[in-house]
Amino acid sequence: MKPDGTTLWAKDLPLDVAIHRFTVGEDPDTDLTLLPWDCQGSAAHAKMLAATGLLEGPDATALVRGLKRIANLARQNAFPIPPHMEDGHTAIEADLTRSLGAVGQRIHLGRSRNDQVILAFRLYLRDALLRLGLRVSDLAEAFLAFARAHEQEALPGYTHLRRAMPSTFGMWAAAFAEGLLEELEALQSVYQRLDRCPLGSAAGFGVPLPIDRELTAKLLGFSKVQRSPIDVQNSRGRHETALLQWAASTGGVLEKFLWDVSFYSTEEFGFLKLPDAFTTGSSIMPQKKNPDVVELARGRCRELRGTATLVEQIASGLPSSYHRDLQLLKRPVILGLRQADELFGVLVRLIPALNVNAEATAAASTDELYAAHQAYVFVQGGMPFREAYRKVAQQIQEGTFAPDRAALTATHLGGAGNLGLDDLAADLAQARAWIEAKREIHADAESALWTA
Repeated sequence: MKPDGTTLWAKDLPLDVAIHRFTVGEDPDTDLTLLPWDCQGSAAHAKMLAATGLLEGPDATALVRGLKRIANLARQNAFPIPPHMEDGHTAIEADLTRSLGAVGQRIHLGRSRNDQVILAFRLYLRDALLRLGLRVSDLAEAFLAFARAHEQEALPGYTHLRRAMPSTFGMWAAAFAEGLLEELEALQSVYQRLDRCPLGSAAGFGVPLPIDRELTAKLLGFSKVQRSPIDVQNSRGRHETALLQWAASTGGVLEKFLWDVSFYSTEEFGFLKLPDAFTTGSSIMPQKKNPDVVELARGRCRELRGTATLVEQIASGLPSSYHRDLQLLKRPVILGLRQADELFGVLVRLIPALNVNAEATAAASTDELYAAHQAYVFVQGGMPFREAYRKVAQQIQEGTFAPDRAALTATHLGGAGNLGLDDLAADLAQARAWIEAKREIHADAESALWTA
């Protein structure tokens, strides 16, 4: 918005109010989330312009100070975007122009709103990914602690929802810690996609000015520049989809845990007890303690998949360069990341609160679970496996099956007798250290950036 109240792109042509509202959409609301990141990117841009001689040093200093002030207000939810302004970029530039005069109008030199919004979103996504990574790390460590606490407590292993082989709660919990470790390792690949600075691509074809894109990337803590200006525009939606698909995949690990908890905490199983704080009552049945937290969290896992698909669909089917369809990406991406953060934050409290009913699981670990084990006992005595298999099956059918439960234990890595929890802990620590190192790089870059 220019000082006279018109839009930045206005050409003195009439604008229908309804059309204006439709094209602006929800940007004034969604951009509130991006304001601090927009200010951070703009500060780096101002410093780059000064370093290349395109902006006077005192002007750059004034702009950085003004942007720091706006960023601080935005973090306190004290910098609203008026409805008549299209987006956060307009609100920021209008504020700088009011407070600094003509200096505020110089901030947009050498860039477009296209690369400006991509940069702000890229900074936001990069930070959100690492914050979610820490949440997932906390979850994995909670599963690991549960596995250590219940390493030897019996739990029937199920296939087809039928009892299959003996297992333990330690093996069960370790499975989710391992699954989340894989997601933490996959996170690093998603981060690499986001670790490229898009600023300087302008509207998608660069600018005929001697800007220094490498300097801008360094100021913002990026490891490299996203070289192709056209690819910068083409990547909109691609990276957002990758991030949300990662969150949805992580939700897929947790969804199986939530289903198990839902089953195991029923009266029919009785293996686990949910604390009262994680249940709600019925409006008609006084005895009910419903697992609402578990069920809602399970639904959120599916919701994440839906959000990822929505974002993928919005961005798909477009030719190269910028198209206004891409504006619709912001709201579902921001909402999806908030939902993932809330989901992971709640579940990290649920895991240590689960109470194991060891008597119920021991009673459910009947002799039939050891059928395969007993067949292997016969094999160790020289019997061919298929003959041993038939012998055990016949004993079960005749009602004479009495296995030697202690005869064999799976001591290979990952088996009931060797869960490999120390190795798992080391891998989780390494994954967390990687995330924290990246966050430190970003924090140091931001701190240096605000030093005028």
